[in-house]
Amino acid sequence: MSSTLARSLPPYALALDMSVVDELNGVPVIGMPFADRVQGRPGFLHGGAISGLLEMAAVAAIHRALREKGSDSAIKQVNVTIDFMRGGVGQMTYAMGEVTRLGRTMANVEARAWQESRDKPIAMGYMHYLIKAKREV
Repeated sequence: MSSTLARSLPPYALALDMSVVDELNGVPVIGMPFADRVQGRPGFLHGGAISGLLEMAAVAAIHRALREKGSDSAIKQVNVTIDFMRGGVGQMTYAMGEVTRLGRTMANVEARAWQESRDKPIAMGYMHYLIKAKREV
């Protein structure tokens, strides 16, 4: 696993103790341990923490896809839809993004959060990003 990728998680992710815990087919898997800071109702994850985890997984996936194309373009989130499927309970939660379309100016990413099994997601996120080429100074 790339230590560069782990260090590149933003302060929000680090504040919730998120980290890159694995890679599947080269795509980073982000993990978030259960703690008071991510708890909503007693014993369950807060929806905002789940959404944040999905966003971090999507961002990690799109940055990986852009690097594979040799691009260092910036991204800007345009739209987010989160589907909550079941309550996240007091245990480690994982998320992974999948770039479903990577065009010249737009990218679509699906992210999945799970606890027990990747086949039983607790939430799914669908994000659209604007890809902006970095300007040379």
